[in-house]
Amino acid sequence: MRPTKLMTSGDLLVDRRYTFAESLMREKDWEAAAELIGEIVRLAPHWAPAWISLGETLAALGRKDEARDAFTTALRLSPEDELGAGLRLARLGALPPTGAMSAGYVRALFDEYAGHFDRHLVEKLAYRGPDLILETLCGICGATGRPPHFRLALDLGCGTGLMGEAVRPYAVTLAGCDIAPRMVERARRRGCYDRLAVAELTAFLDGEAPGSADLVLAADVFIYVGDLAPVFEATARALGDGGLFLFTVQDVGDAPLGFVLGEDMRFAHSTGHVETLLAAVGLDGVACDPAVLRHDGGRPVPGFVVAAQKPVRPL
Repeated sequence: MRPTKLMTSGDLLVDRRYTFAESLMREKDWEAAAELIGEIVRLAPHWAPAWISLGETLAALGRKDEARDAFTTALRLSPEDELGAGLRLARLGALPPTGAMSAGYVRALFDEYAGHFDRHLVEKLAYRGPDLILETLCGICGATGRPPHFRLALDLGCGTGLMGEAVRPYAVTLAGCDIAPRMVERARRRGCYDRLAVAELTAFLDGEAPGSADLVLAADVFIYVGDLAPVFEATARALGDGGLFLFTVQDVGDAPLGFVLGEDMRFAHSTGHVETLLAAVGLDGVACDPAVLRHDGGRPVPGFVVAAQKPVRPL
C-alpha cells in the first residue's frame, strides 16, 4: 500500500495504466507488466511507486541488475523510503540488511494498516503474540512465586494496544510507544494506557528513567528490526533489578549474521544470536519457547517467545 502523497502520478491516464499494470502483477504476467510499467516510468519518471513496481517485475523475471537500478531510482525519488526500496535492495544483496527497514517505511505501513489492523491480525493471520507473551509471563511468575504485579510496564511497538490490553491488569502504570501516529491514536482509544508516545523504540526507552521499569514487552515487533543490539541495550538501561523483558521473534534457525531478511520483507532471528545479545547487555535468559506466532498464506510462522531478566545486584 502506498502512502497517500504517493497515490497518484498526477496524470489520470498514467494512473489508469498503472492500475492495469497492478492487475497484471497480481496475475503474475511479469513480461507484460514490465513492458507496461516501463512505459509508465518514461511518462512519469518522478513517480517512485512505478519504479518500485518496475523493480518487482524485473526481479520476478530474474533481471536483478535492472531491478536494482529501479529500486535505487525509487529510493532517490523518495529518500524517506516509505515504499521500502531499501528492503528490496537488501533482498537483492545491494544493501546490508541491518538498516534496510527505514522508519519511514514502517510508519507508512502501519499508518495505512491502522484501520483494519486488529481484524486482519486476529481473523486472517491468527495472531497470538500477546497471548503467548502473557502465558509465558504468568508461567514465570507462577514458577518463581513472583506476584504478577508490575510498577511500570513498557509496551514497545504497541500498535493498536492488543498487548497493552492483555497486560493492563498486571501493571500499575502502562506506557506504550509506536512509530506510526495512527496506531498510537487507535491505542489511545482502547483506553488501557497511562502514557503513549509516537516514538522509535530506543528513543522511547532512552526517555524513561534508568532502572524505572520492571516489565518491558515487545509482541511481534522485532520482525521489523534487524540489529537488535541497540534496543536490547536501551531495554537493559530502562529495567530495574529483577525486571523482566519478554518478546517474540520469528525463527530463522542458523544464519551467519544471526538474522535474515526474508522474502516476506520481515526479519527472522536465530535464538543463539538473541541469547548472545541479551547476555552482552547483562540480561539473563529465563525462557526461550518455540511457538507458532501467526499464520501467513495459511502456513504457520514459527518463532520463539523469549524472556530475560535483569539480575538483582548484591547489596
